[in-house]
Amino acid sequence: MKRIAILGGGIAGLSAAWTLEKARRAGQEIEYRLYEAAGRLGGVIASETVDGCVVEAGPDSFLTEKPAAAQLCREIGLGDELIGSNDAERKTHIVVGKRLIPLPDGLMFMVPTKLVPTALSPLFSLRTKLQMAREFLFPPEPATSDESVAEMTRRHFGQEIVDRLVSPLLAGVYGGDAGQLSVRAVLARMAQMEQKHRSLTRAMLAARRQRAKAPAQPLFTTLRGGMSQMVDAIAMQLPPEWMHLSAEVYAIDRVEGAAHGARRDPAGWMVETPFGKELFDALILALPAWGSASLLRPIDHPLAEALSGVPCTSSITVTLGYEIGRPLNLPPGFGFLVPATEQRALLACTFVHAKFAGRVPEGKRLLRCFLGGARHDELLDESDARLTVIVLKELEQILGLKALPSFVRVCRSRQAMAQYGVGHLERIQLVRDRLAELPGIALAGNAYQGIGVPDCIRTGQEAAESALRVVNAAVGAGMR
Repeated sequence: MKRIAILGGGIAGLSAAWTLEKARRAGQEIEYRLYEAAGRLGGVIASETVDGCVVEAGPDSFLTEKPAAAQLCREIGLGDELIGSNDAERKTHIVVGKRLIPLPDGLMFMVPTKLVPTALSPLFSLRTKLQMAREFLFPPEPATSDESVAEMTRRHFGQEIVDRLVSPLLAGVYGGDAGQLSVRAVLARMAQMEQKHRSLTRAMLAARRQRAKAPAQPLFTTLRGGMSQMVDAIAMQLPPEWMHLSAEVYAIDRVEGAAHGARRDPAGWMVETPFGKELFDALILALPAWGSASLLRPIDHPLAEALSGVPCTSSITVTLGYEIGRPLNLPPGFGFLVPATEQRALLACTFVHAKFAGRVPEGKRLLRCFLGGARHDELLDESDARLTVIVLKELEQILGLKALPSFVRVCRSRQAMAQYGVGHLERIQLVRDRLAELPGIALAGNAYQGIGVPDCIRTGQEAAESALRVVNAAVGAGMR
């Protein structure tokens, strides 16, 4: 019986476990064990219901166009619980001074695809609008090497688009700095468009025409009762005696196979936990990059250095529940983004009641505020009460919101959001090259090929398939 260990019980590790469980049910002679240092599964995914409102500590949804998450939900019996975002109400505002200015219609990330709304928008200066027109007619030369998202944006559309649009958008998604994030890793599609069309505007117009031919689908998808439904449903499918919580992995070590004349058994891996030392045929490290680096440093120092070079940022969410009877006067739409040039603690605010139907009861409103990230890491050490005061003060300044919430939930995720800096793809290729010298180890998580929930699920599935190939090859070698 071949044995596989999964280190980490976030959604990547759980996805790997479910892939192995399906293989076991299909007749493969394997066992697996999952070790999670925390006392619960799910990692940054955590949901609770407060006064009938679904409150998320981590991600509240996933991109519909990335299929791995929805497919997994259907496999584990949650297909009927999937709901799409209310895109008819989708409008995002940008904070400029004391005003909320809506993004103009037709703006696709940083690229205008409708002339009149962009030309009339007060969000951009005349100089920026003229540069947008110039980008269509006289686009810059494509980049010959990796560069930051800010650099690419500046070349095409100017600094104002970086400040008012790209930086707040990426801060809201990555908690990162557009001046540091790699365009080829974070916006690979944009980089490819530039190489093909030179003009991003021309490229986006072509993509929009293609999208118009496809069936309409919501931008975001979530689960009616919260993202934790996915975690709980996977866990129910797995043997509970193989799931070890509050089980930190202290060390891993490679064990050479025994020699039998000219033949040698495949190497294994020793895993040391509070339960002692156990031998496995393959390992899946579904940990933050820095956690994997710590375990791998005694085994492969260059690999550990490459992994530890993937920076991470932390995030804070402050969720506020309101009774509708109080005067809120919220603008329409999904919420607002705050540029760094505004020098505020808030990065963004989502109006949850508008984004998804059925997650907030009639008569209530739910605001989810984001802080921290690369801009304000020091806020992690502030008390819940202090963070609440900061958020309420800035909401009053931005929205004129004076009503006090009926409840508040503050959640922190430390060093949880991987940052794909310039040169990230080269770093990950180095990681792959080093892993090729360590058969039986696979990596999963948000540090490699995407930070979203579908990306983590996909990397978990791929890591499990890699581990299965290793143990199946070992079985085949033993039969010869």
